[in-house]
Amino acid sequence: MLIISIKYIAIVMRADNNGEGGIMALLALNLRKAKISDSKKIYLIAIGFVGASLFFGDGIITPAISVLSAVEGLSIATNVLDPFIVPIAIVIVTTLFLMQKHGTAFVGKFFGPITLLWFLSLGILGVISVVQTPIVLGMVSPHWAIQFIFTHPVQAFFIMGAVVLTVTGGEALYADMGHFGPRPIRFGWFSVVLPCLVLNYAGQGALLLRNPAAIENPFYLLVPSWALYPMIILATMAAVIASQAVISGVFSLARQAIQLGYLPRLGIKHTSDSEEGQIYVPFLNWLLLISIVILILIFKTSSNLASAYGLAVTLTMLCDTILVAVFIYYAWKWSLPKVMLLIIPFFILESVLVAAASLKMFSGGWVPLLIGAVAVMILMTWKRGRELTFAKLEHDTLSLDLFVKSIGDNVHRVPGDAVFLTGTPNVVPHAMLHNIKHNKVLHERNILVTVVIEDVPFVPQEERISVETLNEHFYRIKIFYGFKDEPNVPKALIQAYEELGFEYDLMQISFFISRDRIVHTVGDGMSPWREKLFISMQRNTSPVSDFYQIPTNRVVELGSQIEI
Repeated sequence: MLIISIKYIAIVMRADNNGEGGIMALLALNLRKAKISDSKKIYLIAIGFVGASLFFGDGIITPAISVLSAVEGLSIATNVLDPFIVPIAIVIVTTLFLMQKHGTAFVGKFFGPITLLWFLSLGILGVISVVQTPIVLGMVSPHWAIQFIFTHPVQAFFIMGAVVLTVTGGEALYADMGHFGPRPIRFGWFSVVLPCLVLNYAGQGALLLRNPAAIENPFYLLVPSWALYPMIILATMAAVIASQAVISGVFSLARQAIQLGYLPRLGIKHTSDSEEGQIYVPFLNWLLLISIVILILIFKTSSNLASAYGLAVTLTMLCDTILVAVFIYYAWKWSLPKVMLLIIPFFILESVLVAAASLKMFSGGWVPLLIGAVAVMILMTWKRGRELTFAKLEHDTLSLDLFVKSIGDNVHRVPGDAVFLTGTPNVVPHAMLHNIKHNKVLHERNILVTVVIEDVPFVPQEERISVETLNEHFYRIKIFYGFKDEPNVPKALIQAYEELGFEYDLMQISFFISRDRIVHTVGDGMSPWREKLFISMQRNTSPVSDFYQIPTNRVVELGSQIEI
């Protein structure tokens, strides 16, 4: 009630970035709204990176624990299948990831009805048990929990590490807001999901009051024997749907991080002609699958994995709480006491949950921390490496304005347009200098194109481009995209050419791209191991031409070397 219904549904979902949710969208929103110095913004970025990294960990743990817990129902039906539970779980997970490249449009048509049937089944099973022991409905009054905390504080603390599993999915719910909108999510939560969950938990509690031995697996022991196998199938399908939601969230989060410059370019494939948000990231897909299979083989049961799950979820929630507090203070302009009055109760509650979950550090809690630490290291290294690279380019390369004034007619010009993609629009691109050096020519029209990713999900078409004429031979164009837009440079150039009054003919345009080779040098910047990590990532990024949808037969790549 406190974390999902009040915090996420009523408060956090109001902190939307033009309709988009999720920790990356919230981070971008804060960086735009918060009037603080750049030196202090690094703390916001660090919190956002930690939360995003833990969500990557969530994407690994959720499919493993969801599918395992569903398949474990087979052990209630018969002991014969016990040795096959882990192999069956691995087969289901593998099948799920093999399906990703085909997209989720087809199976997505069945997700809604199956999910509705799943929750209604939960509610019905709970009602059947509650009717037999109606006293359990007293659980809805919070005074029982408060009384238990004061009379058994130590036990209550340990219990918090287990009950945290009832609030998993809050971040995924917030991240999916852009797909559905807040109103349908709120309606679905309060009309179906919350009542059915409360009834099912009450039903399990009623069963345990009648038969404490049912603690072995209270959920499946609620199910009548004749309905056990159908319920196992339904639970497995629900686990696959839950896993799919998190996997899609990880793909979407990775794409946002790439667009915002926090991750190197990865190959991204669109699996739907109509739904722009349905994407497939091959590298991440196979990385997730391998990691999940390893987790299943190591932990073997869902109860073992629960130790790893709790810490990831609680730390992500804590990051959300801090970022939302900053947003409320700067965007909603609440007074500091008012913000504290709202946020401190959640901060204390989630800190207790983190502390309770951390008790399981050595029995599995280390997994999300390890995953998160690796992800944060990658995000921070890539961001810092790009900053150093751009600073080096700005420092060592000739000013574009000076170059344009000095070049005059001292170089041979050839017909056609040359488009130079550059991240530093105020200096001469390396590709242009190499073209003059090796080919001894410049084109009639030389267009410097810089792609700028704004910290909003989408940029309107009328705000897509900014055109600047330097002289009759040189033009500077900026193309603006949101972090959920699909960059398409040739398409944006059509709009720019119309504004300049030029005729657009793709076959008369050559795209020059610098293939920068980063070289490690001793000096200021990053530590040597981080520089080597950045260089490795930079060398394995997907081609710029693929990322910006430029036809490969129109691309000329010229190499250059940059020392950082």
